[in-house]
Amino acid sequence: MLIDDVEYCSLSLHLSSDLAITMDSPYQNLLTHNKRLRNAISRAETEGIPAIQVSPAHGRQLSILCQLMQAKSVLEIGTLAGYSTIWLAESVPGIKVTSIDHNPKHRSIAEVNLRGLDNVDLRLGSALDILPDLQASGAVFDFVLIDADWENQHLYFDWAVKMTRKGGCIYVDNVVRKITEGVERKDPDPQSLIEQVKGDSRVTATLLSALGSRNVVDGYILALVK
Repeated sequence: MLIDDVEYCSLSLHLSSDLAITMDSPYQNLLTHNKRLRNAISRAETEGIPAIQVSPAHGRQLSILCQLMQAKSVLEIGTLAGYSTIWLAESVPGIKVTSIDHNPKHRSIAEVNLRGLDNVDLRLGSALDILPDLQASGAVFDFVLIDADWENQHLYFDWAVKMTRKGGCIYVDNVVRKITEGVERKDPDPQSLIEQVKGDSRVTATLLSALGSRNVVDGYILALVK
């Protein structure tokens, strides 16, 4: 079950920005960026793509999770410029990644960044239109990354649970930031996804905090499908 006191958790994560791990931080020295990853970041910046991709540390974390599971089939909702897609696609020999994004510009930049990786299937369009087609085709995934528009996260999560094998994992990014931003803006029910996951008997889940690379404190949901 997800932690019960979500408000306490989110408030406790308002740490000093001095603790945030930036792209140039020595703490990132644990990570090794290959040429493809470096080029993906550079190309996204040149093309004016918002710098909202996962941090290098989170990219490595996604890769390690896939390796621990020996994942062979991954679904990504939210390609952006393909940075996280690269981490996933290079994580395990024989892995196959299906990545969805609705933005044609993102798709075209991701195609360039992913050249040479023949294990990625990029899908252009609304995830809510594509996911039913994937399910109808019999697609089942070991690991799902949800890093897309917050308004539909609860719908993406429901689809992810239905399309993830027993023992598979679902990773929902930017959860804590959305809670705190929603509270500050007085958005309606900013904790709706957490409450949904907490009450979902199909999964065992937790909310984990993380120090991001853009001077923000964030966190993510990690759910295991029963």
